[in-house]
Amino acid sequence: MNKDRFFFFGFGQTAKYLIKNLDQSKKKFTFSATNTKKTTLKTFGKKKFLSFKFKDKFYDKKLIKMFSDADYILVSIPPQKKRDLVLKIFNKFLKKSKFKKLIYLSATSVYGNHNGKWVNENSKLKGNTKFGLGRKIVEKSWIKFRDLYKLDINILRVSGIYSKESNVLKKISKKNIYVKEKKYFSRIRIEDLAQIIKKMFYSQKSSLILNASDDKPATNIEVANFAAKLLKIKNLRPMPIANFKNKMIKEFYKDSKKVSNKKMKNKLLIKLKYPTYKEGLRNIFNNSR
Repeated sequence: MNKDRFFFFGFGQTAKYLIKNLDQSKKKFTFSATNTKKTTLKTFGKKKFLSFKFKDKFYDKKLIKMFSDADYILVSIPPQKKRDLVLKIFNKFLKKSKFKKLIYLSATSVYGNHNGKWVNENSKLKGNTKFGLGRKIVEKSWIKFRDLYKLDINILRVSGIYSKESNVLKKISKKNIYVKEKKYFSRIRIEDLAQIIKKMFYSQKSSLILNASDDKPATNIEVANFAAKLLKIKNLRPMPIANFKNKMIKEFYKDSKKVSNKKMKNKLLIKLKYPTYKEGLRNIFNNSR
């Protein structure tokens, strides 16, 4: 039996959880990836894989053959100065490569601020924060490239990812604070995101643009209060955004929107394991004691 070949531009949390999902579903596959330090043979789980150096314009030329022969390519490297490094450096190789499907991981920050209203894949892209503007420009570049060379390039707009490793429970238990201003956000548990990406790769539908989010957008205050209740914290303190020193937090809280996942569920026939933040956080809490 032929093994599916995956190539990951960027080998972070999302790629790792996708590999776990593929393993659990008994898929036969091999993979390789990039890192920013040096080319090396690595191990993840029970699998060995080649990880090639790729940082800015410097890269190991051997990675060209690897992604050119891959069946499925996942691009999760964020924009650099409003440009996509993968597309900028490897476009002449990508247009000739043999991939069946490429997924670019974008973010729902492309929608920008909609004052807590619903958005879907047809909504106006008003993203003008550092995150949203870069993602919006890069999405357009991938779409233009896709249409020019008639390639199966897909865009997944990912909501706020949380996981066992990174979640509001950890943040609140450390600082006992939450952002005072009421903002609507959508979220996705990392295991569900991995499932969505796998379904997208193996879908017969091509050139999709989909949101990856759960069923229940909620305000930061609702989620913080739910987390505090699980943790039995009674002295949770609200803090104005202006008081935060972290510029990324200030940028993040400029937007407020509810992200619809109806198209994603319809196109990929997905049943989420953690349909809302309540199931997702309760599961993390119950398994952390």
